[in-house]
Amino acid sequence: MTHKLTTRDIIALGFMTFALFVGAGNIIFPPMVGLQAGEHVWIAALGFLITAVGLPVLTVVALARVGGGIDSLSTPIGRGAGILLATVAYLAVGPLFATPRTATVSFEVGIAPLTGDGALPLLIYSLVYFALVILVSLYPGKLLDTVGNFLAPLKIIALIVLAVAAIVWPAGDISVATDAYQKAAFSNGFVNGYLTMDTLGAMVFGIVIVNAARSRGVTESRLLTRYTIWAGLMAGIGLTLLYLALFRLGSDSSALVEQSANGAAILHAYVQHTFGGAGSFLLAALIFIACMVTAVGLTCACAEFFAQYLPLSYRTLVFILGGFSMVVSNLGLSHLIQISIPVLTAIYPPCIVLVVLSFTRPWWNRSARVIAPAMLISLLFGLIDGVKASALSGILPGWTAHLPLGDQNLAWLLPTVAMVIITAIWDRAAGRQVTSAAH
Repeated sequence: MTHKLTTRDIIALGFMTFALFVGAGNIIFPPMVGLQAGEHVWIAALGFLITAVGLPVLTVVALARVGGGIDSLSTPIGRGAGILLATVAYLAVGPLFATPRTATVSFEVGIAPLTGDGALPLLIYSLVYFALVILVSLYPGKLLDTVGNFLAPLKIIALIVLAVAAIVWPAGDISVATDAYQKAAFSNGFVNGYLTMDTLGAMVFGIVIVNAARSRGVTESRLLTRYTIWAGLMAGIGLTLLYLALFRLGSDSSALVEQSANGAAILHAYVQHTFGGAGSFLLAALIFIACMVTAVGLTCACAEFFAQYLPLSYRTLVFILGGFSMVVSNLGLSHLIQISIPVLTAIYPPCIVLVVLSFTRPWWNRSARVIAPAMLISLLFGLIDGVKASALSGILPGWTAHLPLGDQNLAWLLPTVAMVIITAIWDRAAGRQVTSAAH
């Protein structure tokens, strides 16, 4: 007799999933998009919601259906490529971007307004911050539970207050859209949704959600899939409501900040304007806690993953990952975002293709024939988009400027669709020649 989850357990699973997703990026990018999109904010929001909510939820569902982590999802591309993909995902959500970003965001919202935005205050802050992260990550058992149980509700209440304030007390009139958003609001929103890194996060956290349901005694795969999907959908609804409020907050804040301001600066200016000094202190405390929880979760997940493949212990890896993240965080938030945009623009397309095509696996004689070539093409064109978004854009040959949808950073889309059609025809024609392969 398999166990079933109570309604309360299902809601708790949804809350946990939402709390796993809400890190630094989810709080800072929607206000930036709102401010820059101005009168086109809702078209940009639609694009953003597809990549920042739709895809992570799809990823959770895809992982639930294959009943495992990123390794189960990537079987059609082979073990070596699957490990490489997992490594890239873990590095991006770990020490390269997401973990350092938790420190820079909490610094810029809470500390920089008091100390100034200098290199020394950031260095001192990051040393203290990552010392705490390492300390908590060394003992992942007890503390993370108390932090999770106590902080997830606290975090959600504080975010609700911020969201309601943004709707009830707008800071001013709607901003004027930048050139980029006047030309292509939807696709700019779509590509900005990558920056939350939630699809990569979902690949890393997906197994955590499945295991949380298993820990309650649920063994039947059909029920596991159903509960994980419900948790993903609940988190998706929560994220959507939070993002819509933050888009509104950003689009009404043009009187408070420059249009080029990053999300941390926009949030701080809005809270200072609406709630005064005490509100700023509260926001700083909330974001510090939210970022810290995310940083500990990511550090633990990365250390556990790399401990499987490297001749280093979990504890050694915690020190290495924490120390490396500390060094990277000293680049500052705006620099960190600038560096992460080209990388994420390049690696997101193959991840999107893997997740979407995982739902088509039963259609093919051999899914590897369709999924692997499509991912390769999306990676190659994603790399072109990534280089174009970086400081090295001058090295690209002239023809890359004329790719369809290239001006919207979506050059990968049409070639990938074409490759899926070609390989689907090939798969039908070739039939089931090799029966031992995954299908």
